[in-house]
Amino acid sequence: MYKITIITLGKFKEKAYKELESEFLKRLSPFAKVKIIELPEIPYFKNADTERIKEKEAEKIVQAIPDGAVVILLEEKGTLRNSKDFSVFLERIGSIGNEIVFVIGSGLGLHKSLKEYSNYSISLSPLTFLHNMARVILEEQIYRAVTIINGKEYHK
Repeated sequence: MYKITIITLGKFKEKAYKELESEFLKRLSPFAKVKIIELPEIPYFKNADTERIKEKEAEKIVQAIPDGAVVILLEEKGTLRNSKDFSVFLERIGSIGNEIVFVIGSGLGLHKSLKEYSNYSISLSPLTFLHNMARVILEEQIYRAVTIINGKEYHK
């Protein structure tokens, strides 16, 4: 069984996201223990020093990363994989036995300092998504990956 943590900035406000997440976490439960860590976003206004805000958010993220975890950043310029390749990737890193941590930034993205704490950087798509949407898409793709790994019928 995989041990997965998703560290994200911000909470779901919309009921639809909460319902989708609940459904995918339920579906994932036979294959993985998934923990969601929601860290508060730092509010900002127009003309704010967004690099400094991302740096402060990164400091919070680093504090939340468990020791010994395999850390995967979700980034626009990360490695792009199709669902089958993602399942191979997840199976390979999951076979090590360490906790797998996915990190989703705020609407500003992730600070470059997080690279030194990460093992991998992935992209969900060449398209840009709201970070809440990215969270649900990640959960669905993790579920799809574990069903592929386990030979289930979800992915055809």
